[in-house]
Amino acid sequence: QVQLVESGGGLVQAGGSLRLSCAASGRTLSSYTMGWFRQAPGKEREFVASITWSGRITYYADSVKGRFTISRDNAKNTVFLQMNSLKPDDTAVYYCAASRTVVADKPADFGSWGQGTQVTVSS
Repeated sequence: QVQLVESGGGLVQAGGSLRLSCAASGRTLSSYTMGWFRQAPGKEREFVASITWSGRITYYADSVKGRFTISRDNAKNTVFLQMNSLKPDDTAVYYCAASRTVVADKPADFGSWGQGTQVTVSS
């Protein structure tokens, strides 16, 4: 089992940027598809983005396409989510997750999860 720890969340004004990081321990991330999910109060956890082990293929939710970028540094066992042009609707707890499935965009596809980091976007 891989352990994941997110960081980089915080409070930002609409239009601003944040960069989330997800550091892994226990196992190397190089064989995992990595994903970011988010969950706002009273809502279900939703897919944000994922990246295959090589970093060559990425997937994004329509709501973040063109504003968010997922990337990874396998040598540092870390995954990133660059979030630009943030909107109040992006406010949520953001979770990093690891999957053994190559194409993964549902919570059930991911077996390891971090504890989450809060992102709050003020209007």
